[in-house]
Amino acid sequence: MRVKISVLGLIFLFLASCVTTEAVKLGKTAQRPPVFWEDVIVYRTADQVPGKYEEIALLSSTGDADLTGEKQMWDSMRKKAGELGANAIILDSMSEPSLGAKIVSTLFLVSADRKGKAIAIYIFPPEEKK
Repeated sequence: MRVKISVLGLIFLFLASCVTTEAVKLGKTAQRPPVFWEDVIVYRTADQVPGKYEEIALLSSTGDADLTGEKQMWDSMRKKAGELGANAIILDSMSEPSLGAKIVSTLFLVSADRKGKAIAIYIFPPEEKK
């Protein structure tokens, strides 16, 4: 009986520590091949993007605040963007749960979620000069 409870507890902790990222595609963008997630560049603002780009999707990530960090959130967004053929993301926001949410999560053993948003983009290659 104890083994079953321990295994269930480990499964719960594993699932709670995962970051999930959802995507909502924007408009009619061209279908592009996937991009390896580590090649997806992160920009803090649209002004930092070095050239013309197309917005592909809105990204929304959620992860347990006690078990995940911002890096895991950004990496999850990069993975989802890469799956969609985006080669960069522009960060929108990252929010932490309130103190009250953290207290409730501790008392009732539920998750208090960190949330992040970004825009997946495709940066067009520079035009070749002839």
